[in-house]
Amino acid sequence: MSTLNHLNRREALKTVALGFMALPLLNTPLRSAEPAGNSATPAATGASAGTEDREHGLRLGVASYSLRMMTLDETIAVLKILRVKNVGLFKAHCDWQSATADECRAVGVKLRAAGLTLTGSGVVNLPNDEAKVRQAFENVRAAEMQTMVCKPDIAALPLVEKFVKEFNQKIAIHNHGPEDKVFPTPASAFDVIKSLDSRIGLCIDVGHAARAGMDPAAAIRQYASRVYDLHMKDSIAIAGDMKDIPAEVGAGRLDIRGILTALRETRYGGVVAFEYEKAGGNPVTGLAESVGYVRGILAALS
Repeated sequence: MSTLNHLNRREALKTVALGFMALPLLNTPLRSAEPAGNSATPAATGASAGTEDREHGLRLGVASYSLRMMTLDETIAVLKILRVKNVGLFKAHCDWQSATADECRAVGVKLRAAGLTLTGSGVVNLPNDEAKVRQAFENVRAAEMQTMVCKPDIAALPLVEKFVKEFNQKIAIHNHGPEDKVFPTPASAFDVIKSLDSRIGLCIDVGHAARAGMDPAAAIRQYASRVYDLHMKDSIAIAGDMKDIPAEVGAGRLDIRGILTALRETRYGGVVAFEYEKAGGNPVTGLAESVGYVRGILAALS
């Protein structure tokens, strides 16, 4: 099995080699490129979740926390180089909690003009405050976001469910590992939402789940009907570690093949959003390697 995994890694990295040929373009300041959204004829929207949006059965995306030190225009340019059409936007690129609906609407327009689909968000905190929760829901609706990735206060869940119904908005609760006393694992989140509206689901962060002692592939299978988003990453941390030690996908301890197999077997319809956290100041090469590795594994599984 070890030899096979290593072979797959070598083969997978071939997939990203052509991407690396394009990376020198990043030496030119990305702000000088034509800003996304200025085209007279906008690109076709990526809103469809059809077969054209899938690679070997799965939809690949990027959680823009990976590119948190870049501007939105720079982030869009990187996504184009990676040939990734789905994005979950971190607050550095659009602050869903404090921005206006018009500001969020403009971000959504810019993404669609660039041929991208806004599939999710960075983790949106939802306190037990009706005005603040309403603002977050209004903002993600204005931007036409598919699934709000969030962390609600337990006391706010009735309020959150009310707005889920009013806005017909899917949300996904994100687990944050053993240091999170509210939602350390997918199981802890599922326990509090299982009796709530079915549009309230999970965003499984596979790295944090593993550090909290839960097998990510098992969680995907167990909660398949309520898994609406997924953060793909790798780590060399072990179960119980209170701090993550991020790595390129395929270079850490996680069973990436097992995770992808579980997603395919459960016919997961959400996005596999890469959240690369190892090198915030220079993330593009590691992110590209991670995407290429997963593409190679998916090709092998198919």
